[in-house]
Amino acid sequence: MALNRRLFLSTATSALAAPAVSRAAAPLPFTLILDWFVNPDHAPLFAAKYCGAYAKAGLDVKLIAPTDPDVPPKLVAAGKADAALTYQTQLYLLVDQAVPVRRTGTLINKPLNTLTALKRSGISKLTDLKGRKVGYSVAGVEPVIIGAMLKHVGMSLKDVQLVNVNFELVSALQTNAVDAVIGTYRTYEDIQLAQAGLDPVIFLPEDYGVPPSDELLLLSNVNGLKNPALPAFLGALKEGVAALKANPDGMLAKFLKDNPSLNDKLDIASWHALPSYFDTDPAALNVQRYKTYRDFLFENGVIKQKLPLSDYAVTIA
Repeated sequence: MALNRRLFLSTATSALAAPAVSRAAAPLPFTLILDWFVNPDHAPLFAAKYCGAYAKAGLDVKLIAPTDPDVPPKLVAAGKADAALTYQTQLYLLVDQAVPVRRTGTLINKPLNTLTALKRSGISKLTDLKGRKVGYSVAGVEPVIIGAMLKHVGMSLKDVQLVNVNFELVSALQTNAVDAVIGTYRTYEDIQLAQAGLDPVIFLPEDYGVPPSDELLLLSNVNGLKNPALPAFLGALKEGVAALKANPDGMLAKFLKDNPSLNDKLDIASWHALPSYFDTDPAALNVQRYKTYRDFLFENGVIKQKLPLSDYAVTIA
């Protein structure tokens, strides 16, 4: 099960190949499967190429966009890729199903998810949702998040009508099919709604009883944790984040040259909204965050087991 509203099939692929560091030492290959097609969320991965970090680390990096967003963890579990991007909730569900993967790095270390309404709905505070329709897309997960938020203000799921909008979050709001939706991103759909003059009213789950989580992380196979290319990649990614934050406009120009279909008002605005969300040290592990979020999912029945932290996430030296 993919746990993000950006679940569209795409045949787009992107390969980044760093030149060989020397004729005597062939670069180490490293294949990363993206969570979906290329977008501004992946900016540090490209910036690491543009600033020469992959080449300096002696890596031949390939970034591959999947044709099916459910596939990346499966490819890693099968040993057919070195790493994949996924979401923190997805990590716990995979481990709960005994899939042999671990979190080995972080790309985006802050939540992006929001619960969003439009100003014209008259909703200005969470309690205004009483008796209203709330759209969601991921059964078993997003209702739990909505329930936790409502509980924080003295309400419950019985006070709202849940509607599965099948990832059509923006259109569901625009057509008044629902009064609010869960699953919009503060760096994408919320910007899109604002650009359309629809005045989004945004509620952050972490402000209403939902523990913060890493939005986008790297998964690796448990049998590949000693792969020498993995720490080299994380080090190069750290340089990519620094280079992006130092020169976002320059990196954007290179990114749009490589991905001209993203040269639009929304994707450019998303690019500039994202830098503060990228982890400055991708290898670092927030131990307490992972334990707290595990407990939240377990207590709300999203996962069936509460395993040791090492079964979910590790630090790569």
